[in-house]
Amino acid sequence: MPEFSVPAGHPILAPMTLQVARGDHICLLGPSGTGKTTLLNRLAGLEPGQPRPALRVGYLFQEHRLLPWRTLRDNLRLVGVSRDQVAPLLARVGLADAADLYPDQLSLGMARRAALARCLAVRPDLLLLDEPFASLDPQRAVELQGLIRELLKQFPDMAMICVTHEVRDAEALANRIWYLAGRPACLQFDGALDSTSACFAGLARRLEALGREAASPA
Repeated sequence: MPEFSVPAGHPILAPMTLQVARGDHICLLGPSGTGKTTLLNRLAGLEPGQPRPALRVGYLFQEHRLLPWRTLRDNLRLVGVSRDQVAPLLARVGLADAADLYPDQLSLGMARRAALARCLAVRPDLLLLDEPFASLDPQRAVELQGLIRELLKQFPDMAMICVTHEVRDAEALANRIWYLAGRPACLQFDGALDSTSACFAGLARRLEALGREAASPA
């Protein structure tokens, strides 16, 4: 996969070069307002003046961004899904019977699943998730987390970067952690995770300490 870079002079992010490999499942953590969504937008090639990324990107925004006057079937057709692939794609995200519903007929959790189906429609090399569990009740958050985990197993070469505030999400989904902090924001931590180890026990405290250090005056 190509390198991703942030140039000098960016208003929010420090200059950095990021390497993402196929099969990387990265959880991006950091204090609120640091620039995590800005970094995702940069990775997606959405900032003014950026060239189109040299890979296929699926982006699950914080808002589902489905067209409200179109059914789920039509929303998927608009991104190139063939008629005969709509039902299998919705079934993959647990919405087998929802093709003819409109977005305002869906719960928040269902709308996130529908938006995730739209992401998968482009067969992404890189899947970006911006706080996918925000505002969901605990049961729905666990269900969506389980769905994402299964999708990552089904598409082992697909890389994922998921913005979250919870280390426990990383424990469930990630094999790598990024921690963004400071002004301008830069990666204070980039490390692989061993899900069989006890590394998660002290990880939250370590990341909090990095955040405090980054926020302290020089």
